[in-house]
Amino acid sequence: MPWDGDALAERMEEVLERQQAAADARAHRGTSTAEERQRSATFESLRVSRSRIVTQLNLATNPAHRTMLERALKSINDEMAGAE
Repeated sequence: MPWDGDALAERMEEVLERQQAAADARAHRGTSTAEERQRSATFESLRVSRSRIVTQLNLATNPAHRTMLERALKSINDEMAGAE
């Protein structure tokens, strides 16, 4: 599958975010509360879902499907903003 510039940049950003998250986790290992770990896990789940939806949205051609994905993306963005 050929990579276009936007997809490559998005993929590189995801890798960088994962590396940063792993570094942060190593730096704070053993110092977080159960609530903080749960909040972090929830945020990570939302981030992965958002990434998947963005990828699907970039590939979607059916207007109804695109609308559904745009709504899902907005919902996840709102939820992530509330979680910060």
